[in-house]
Amino acid sequence: MSRIQRFARRYSGHLIHIAVEEHLAWLVRSLPGPVGVFARWGFYRMLFAKLESLAIFYPGVYLTHCYGIRVGSGFSVNSGALIDGRGGVSIGNDVLIGPYVVINSSEHAHKQLDVPMTSVDHVMAPVRIGDDVWIGAHAVITGGVEIGSGAVIAAGAVVTRDVPPYAIVGGVPASIIGDRREADPPQPPAC
Repeated sequence: MSRIQRFARRYSGHLIHIAVEEHLAWLVRSLPGPVGVFARWGFYRMLFAKLESLAIFYPGVYLTHCYGIRVGSGFSVNSGALIDGRGGVSIGNDVLIGPYVVINSSEHAHKQLDVPMTSVDHVMAPVRIGDDVWIGAHAVITGGVEIGSGAVIAAGAVVTRDVPPYAIVGGVPASIIGDRREADPPQPPAC
């Protein structure tokens, strides 16, 4: 079966949605200022599975397979971020996503040894992000990950495993480096 036939079969229920998304998103993706913010919000409100309230989409955000993205209130996503909703992305309330963050909700079935890598299937792996989460610049969230409410993902982290609530994670692969509920260490007295 050709790649085009496989694509059409897998996404048959979403082909019109994907076409609208791909052919019209470029019109609003780079619009500056408040007009751009409202235009992107209105456009993505039509395409997302759920978008509860006014969300801030900075210029240059790239969203694909929006039919699989569900977002609560108080959402903000900065320039250059890429979110692929193919496998399902659920984002809670009051979530900040920094610039150039990548969130993938699918991956290639790389264990299909009898099929060339360019033709392997996609494995859907939903991503769930709780409430009150901050994802720092250039972080990568891989498919199948759940990020607990109140968590902080450090800039440049690569998250490959679930993150507990209120954890601060960083590194490649990300590991726990702190907890938001712990008191800050005492500061030395000012001279």
